[in-house]
Amino acid sequence: MVEGWRNGFREATNSKPLFVTIYATVIIGVLVSSFYVFSAIYSPTNASTSWLSSPPLSTAGRIHQLPQENATFQTPVGPPPQRALPLPSPEEDQGNSLGKIWVSPPRDKKMPPLETFKLTKELFGERVKDNVIIVTFGNYAFMDFILTWVKHLTDLDISNLLVGAMDTKLLEALYWKGVPVFDMGSHMSTVDVGWGSPTFHKMGREKVILIDSVLPFGYELLMCDTDMVWLKNPLPYLARYPEADVLTSSDQVVPTVIDDSLDIWQQVGAAYNIGIFHWRPTESAKKLAKEWKEMLLADDKVWDQNGFNEIVRKQLGPSVDGDSGLFYAYDGNLKVGILPASIFCSGHTYFVQAMYQQLRLEPYALHTTFQYAGTEGKRHRLREGMVFFDPPEYYDAPGGFISFKPSIPKSLLLDGKHTIESHFTLVNHQMKQIRSALAIASLLNRTLVMPPIWCRLDRLWFGHPGTLVGSMTRQPFICPLDHVFEVNIMLKELPEDEFGPGIGIREYSFLDNPSLPKQVKESWLDVQLCQEGKEGCEASNITSPSGFLRFPKRSNEDTFKAIFSSFNDVKVIKFSSVEDAFTGFSDKAREERFRRRVKRYVGIWCCEENKTPGHIYYDMYWDEKPGWKPVPPQTPEEDHPPV
Repeated sequence: MVEGWRNGFREATNSKPLFVTIYATVIIGVLVSSFYVFSAIYSPTNASTSWLSSPPLSTAGRIHQLPQENATFQTPVGPPPQRALPLPSPEEDQGNSLGKIWVSPPRDKKMPPLETFKLTKELFGERVKDNVIIVTFGNYAFMDFILTWVKHLTDLDISNLLVGAMDTKLLEALYWKGVPVFDMGSHMSTVDVGWGSPTFHKMGREKVILIDSVLPFGYELLMCDTDMVWLKNPLPYLARYPEADVLTSSDQVVPTVIDDSLDIWQQVGAAYNIGIFHWRPTESAKKLAKEWKEMLLADDKVWDQNGFNEIVRKQLGPSVDGDSGLFYAYDGNLKVGILPASIFCSGHTYFVQAMYQQLRLEPYALHTTFQYAGTEGKRHRLREGMVFFDPPEYYDAPGGFISFKPSIPKSLLLDGKHTIESHFTLVNHQMKQIRSALAIASLLNRTLVMPPIWCRLDRLWFGHPGTLVGSMTRQPFICPLDHVFEVNIMLKELPEDEFGPGIGIREYSFLDNPSLPKQVKESWLDVQLCQEGKEGCEASNITSPSGFLRFPKRSNEDTFKAIFSSFNDVKVIKFSSVEDAFTGFSDKAREERFRRRVKRYVGIWCCEENKTPGHIYYDMYWDEKPGWKPVPPQTPEEDHPPV
């Protein structure tokens, strides 16, 4: 089984540059902790099911906009949706004696000296409530993630929080937005550092140094990565385990409990994930933090999470008692609990398995792990889940939007076994429609709302039988966009002279997002494709009495421009279908640039078992290649994206 991980790594080294980035930034860290992951994957419990899943869109913690006076915001804590609640105005106190959040300093006030934001017990003490402080940290590149993180907490009426700024640009930006911030003294670059890079590892060391510095203050510390969001107040849950020195999340993908109890530690083989963990200022916890810090400072090649797992797992067990789920670890004195993966969710248990939905539980947290396409992939996942904060202009793009209803025959979705062949047949059928929609969006200069994509098979970094054994992944399921498409490439600015004009995209849940403004919701044109020559089917900008437009299939560029130029002021054009809607660009040079662009949009499926390499490239123009079959590259020369 470990060989599967080695195969995945070999694939990274054999792949061409586009995919080396994907593998190199993910597999190196995953490989060294593979023992933990595989123990979780192949646990004896098999809770696999086989029914259709709805999109895993929790109603918990949906993000709208930053607080404004007289605004309303729906803040449900889990299904079913709760009533809309008013947002706190700047004058309202959000934390008893704690300072207000989202209250910007007066514009005529000068920025205080940097030393004002130095990490001290007094600074932390100003934000502590019930002896607990919640902390995240990052650099300016993650500003939108940090604002999202803060917004979720304040919507849950939690204000005992602090953000560590790793560069002065972030510190100043947060200060002027009224977000509690302190200086980590890191002097880090303001750009996205990339997973697995030396700067990424430096960030991990900063986290450990921070924990080691804060615990002596005597406060409980809930430490969080910036790529996670809180969907429900976790503090009452953590308070249920007052004897715990450390409560940690994990990468567990197989459920060990079906309620909100701590995961059964004897059945958790996956790595403990340090993106969400709670520390109490006990002597055992302080000792652990100190040893962990010394390990990382002594060897800059050790990944912080692997170091934590190595130290904590020096001793595992026995259980502290028969009921709590806590167990002794590390030096035999440290009391640890593993937060249930069903409600302290990873990117897999939330977006792929929708485990909390199946178990009828309310999720507390979502951490964007188990995903692809880097930071852009994380951001897009949170947007798909409608839990990311975006500014108002995101919901009202210039030129408006275009969407379409995918056409998927029942046989492709449900009939037959779930195999590589049936998976690619299903995905390719959808991909061809998306290709057509991208062309229409480019032609009309509109932003495409991507459709939900149905998959039969999961995507991972190693060979597998289609889904993780023992997981609750349902087949088929709506898979995240990054399972099929290179989201980072789709959002990247490519040279227009080589790839044609950029094509904006939005997540499939976009038009359902409560943040969609009224002027977009109320400006809508339904387009129904029809067969030219049939009664009432002609190229015309006249809508029917019921408000929809009939538009001939297989229309050319001139027809599209002529008809839809009449609707430039309409915000959303929704096609009933895009199958056979567009015959192609009349300008062959533009057609070639478009093809060059969208060929880069698709990624890989990974991976076929017992094959090296085992990944298979998606091909945006699969239908133009007679006899195309989904098979891994047969030679090193074939191991590259389709041309």
